Amino acid sequence: MEFKKKQAIYLQIGEHISENILRKLWKEGDKIPSIREMAVSIEVNPNTVMRTYNYLQDMGIIFNKRGIGYFVADRSYEKTQELKKKNFINLDLPHIFKTMDLLKITLDDLKELYKTSRDGRKAAE
Repeated sequence: MEFKKKQAIYLQIGEHISENILRKLWKEGDKIPSIREMAVSIEVNPNTVMRTYNYLQDMGIIFNKRGIGYFVADRSYEKTQELKKKNFINLDLPHIFKTMDLLKITLDDLKELYKTSRDGRKAAE
């Protein structure tokens, strides 16, 4: 896993796990890799993965069965989607809107770019 410098590593690991849930690679009740397994696979300190798991557990996205491991929680898809949507609106959109204003990109321009991108993704599927 390649990490970005501008975001905490534990949050980037959380993004990776969230994407697996949103892509339905991990479903409610599925066991996820142990802290040690995840740390080895992405080459980080186990304490960093523990911080990620604690964060996701606090958000209700995963849960721990003591002595057994971590699992994807009920309604994790909806909770993950809500969290990511909130973060996108509060963190990403302000920057996007500022850039659009600076570059004189209109919402109509953006709609057309989105449609083109979406059509390209559908064709690739």
